[in-house]
Amino acid sequence: MIKAAISGSAAIGAMAASGAEAAKKPAIVNDRTYMAGLLQKIAEPVLSNMAAGNLRKNFALEVSPTWDGRDKNVAYMEAFARLIAGVAPWLSLPEDDTAEGRVRKRLEQQALQSFVHSVDPQSPDYLLWRGHGQALVDSAYFTNALMRAPKQLWEPLDATTKARIVEEIKSLRRVSPPYTNWLLFAAMNEAFLLSIGEDWDPMRVDLTIKKMEEWYIGDGWVADGVKFHFDYYNSYVIYPMLLEILEVLVRFKPSFNNLRPEIELPKWQKRTQRYCEHLERFVSPTGTYPPIGRSLTYRTATFQPLALMAWRKSLPSSLPEGQVRGALTAVHQAVFAQASNFTKDGYLTIGFAGHQPELGDWYSNNGSMYITSEGFLALGLPATDAFWTAPALDWTQKKAFAGAKFAKDYAVDY
Repeated sequence: MIKAAISGSAAIGAMAASGAEAAKKPAIVNDRTYMAGLLQKIAEPVLSNMAAGNLRKNFALEVSPTWDGRDKNVAYMEAFARLIAGVAPWLSLPEDDTAEGRVRKRLEQQALQSFVHSVDPQSPDYLLWRGHGQALVDSAYFTNALMRAPKQLWEPLDATTKARIVEEIKSLRRVSPPYTNWLLFAAMNEAFLLSIGEDWDPMRVDLTIKKMEEWYIGDGWVADGVKFHFDYYNSYVIYPMLLEILEVLVRFKPSFNNLRPEIELPKWQKRTQRYCEHLERFVSPTGTYPPIGRSLTYRTATFQPLALMAWRKSLPSSLPEGQVRGALTAVHQAVFAQASNFTKDGYLTIGFAGHQPELGDWYSNNGSMYITSEGFLALGLPATDAFWTAPALDWTQKKAFAGAKFAKDYAVDY
């Protein structure tokens, strides 16, 4: 059993100064300091409680007014799995003794203990793996986190916990995913099993990649099934999961069917870059963006592809790092300006830019909201990286509405 981390909360916003020095001058709050502090604020209530086996006890549930009546206990799995997928890149950084580094270390230890509770049938925080098919969805975020930070989140786990995770993931093969983005959840789990040397099902991966190709409609957009939906599921699921599945295939080079991941990965990276150009242009001069489509309450998960490509150092040449950083920071500031994004106990509420429960879908609960952590993937880059140190640049709409020069946009044919 992994020892639970010592509880307590350190505000990263004060990391620029401490002690007597802090009394003389205020802390410098730059883009990274702001983003790290906000992610800590989102993550710590969930991880600190689950590490102690108290998430189910202390996480007061909120469901959409149109809730479909499924078992509300799905919320705990959604909260932990979605949250840890977005936090994992930040935790993957090497240890250091900075204020931020100490926060990361505490969250890492809490995350490890949370993984232990998540699959222990004797724990009060054993997640709802069995029963409802929703578990397939959130298991993919759960395994994605382990793939994003294996040295920090997978390797330190004890043998019993690892075995239990593998058992739970394999048991979800009982869920037959519909022909939608759900195919990627099944494929992500198989990619995880491949990455840790377990038996995996190539057909679930092969079918998914081929279906995504069928559903690609052009100019960087993928339909979610046979019909196109104008929403942000290209961000929430399709592009990030497809890329990370292909990365595993390229790394491990399994041989099956006629799929060629070494060709597929660069092609889909290029398409993701094009989609990122659209996302960046959606950001208004004040950091707002179009409130369109289902699952709107997933907040800044809308910008997961931009954050992922920044973390991968794979942004298109049309999007300088300082420009993307400025846009992502502005988006988070616009969305999280309202205090009602959080309950009095620090948990996320249902809403888009504040507490707006009427915007919830029939499957929405407050656990679902933790997918917003996917907008923070660039924190997986160290503070010294050019993404954080490059001069801030105005993003496209900010230039456009200031009467400054900005690049025109044309459709692509790849």
